[in-house]
Amino acid sequence: MGSKKRNNEVLKAVMGTADKIKSAKYNVGEVVRHRHYGFRGVVFDIDPTFDNTEEWLLAIPEEIRPDREQPFYHLLAENADSEYIAYVSEQNLVIDQTGTPLRHPQIEELFHQDEEGQFQPLFLQAH
Repeated sequence: MGSKKRNNEVLKAVMGTADKIKSAKYNVGEVVRHRHYGFRGVVFDIDPTFDNTEEWLLAIPEEIRPDREQPFYHLLAENADSEYIAYVSEQNLVIDQTGTPLRHPQIEELFHQDEEGQFQPLFLQAH
């Protein structure tokens, strides 16, 4: 009986995670912009909820610190000075509509850009 209950709990947890992934606003391959800091990037992975260190979260100014219970996106990001990997909450992202090409050197390792300029993942990974 205990094993069956434990299996049901695991199933509920997995289904809850799947629902959160389905509810992510942005998809792998979409180009987004940070709502406050303006850097841009392409989504290469999505966490259904916060999955980073407490120190990372507390380093964000309190007035824009995100809620943990939302999707977080891994970005191949860039600003005017450099290219880097960013981890950003859904609430702090918007679709980038500039159409300006991205120059991040790792984009070609993870994506194929189709004839319409959209990034198609060479592989898909979601948590």
